[in-house]
Amino acid sequence: MVNPTSAAPRLPAELADATRDDRALRRFLHGLPGVDQVGLEQRAAALATRSIKKAAKRWAIDTAISMVDLTTLEGADTEGKVRALCAKARRPDPDRPGTPPVAAVCVYPDLVAPAVAALDGTDVHVASVATAFPSGRSSLRVKLADVEVAVSAGAHEVDMVIDRGAFLAGRYGEVFDQIRAVKQACGQAHLKVILETGELATYDNVRRASWLALLAGGDFIKTSTGKVSPAATLPVTHLMLQAVRDWRATTGELRGVKPAGGIRTTKDAVRYLVAVHEVAGPEWLRPALFRFGASSLLNDLLMQRRTQLDGHYSGPDYVAVD
Repeated sequence: MVNPTSAAPRLPAELADATRDDRALRRFLHGLPGVDQVGLEQRAAALATRSIKKAAKRWAIDTAISMVDLTTLEGADTEGKVRALCAKARRPDPDRPGTPPVAAVCVYPDLVAPAVAALDGTDVHVASVATAFPSGRSSLRVKLADVEVAVSAGAHEVDMVIDRGAFLAGRYGEVFDQIRAVKQACGQAHLKVILETGELATYDNVRRASWLALLAGGDFIKTSTGKVSPAATLPVTHLMLQAVRDWRATTGELRGVKPAGGIRTTKDAVRYLVAVHEVAGPEWLRPALFRFGASSLLNDLLMQRRTQLDGHYSGPDYVAVD
């Protein structure tokens, strides 16, 4: 059931009304315009063919590097691995000191503290997955405890996962209340809400989940955990960019988008940056509003950056591999 007493963003009357109770929330979400699948996919494919010139490509590569959330989310992660990842985040290409640092390092809650220590004095944020990642299947009490571990250790950002089972069963109020409770538990940390779009089955569901997360206070909407296929896709990212664009038009607030999983090459990254510019607008072309959850992408960006600067292909042997 929608809980109007928990912390929430200030909303215009028409959006505030949507959060009044479960029935109003359902009415609002199912009243959103249906997605034209053919039109969406054609638009995404058309924008993906755009090419950019040499100077613009250098800018795009540096911009994409600055938007990467460098991530390790494996059961075998160690403090040593996290410190090494943080060193790469600070100086992605030590031989090229002009290379920008990445946006954030993302780890499990129990490894936030060593990441915070390793990144002290830098602008690189520490993000932590939480809320029973990647399934999201646990009690709210356990999910909030997960968030508390991350935030108390100094995480600047929390990446939560929604309960896709509850969403697909139509229990929108339950999902809304959990996001809002997690947002409150985050305190000053920014909240990224992972929709796991590969499990939502339809574009209409992606649109509804995006608006649900925004209504509940998510600072970012994120496509995927990276543990489910398909992960990020251009059409889905277009839908989420439309949501934050329309949210801004309605509320005046800027919210972010993070595609995650399956973005591996510089060419892929450029396609997403074109989508950001054309769908949401140039104001979103900064790490505060757009991120890539794609650690393997960084290596290709660094190789292509060297190629642009040196005039010849350097190859993977010249770039530190995660």
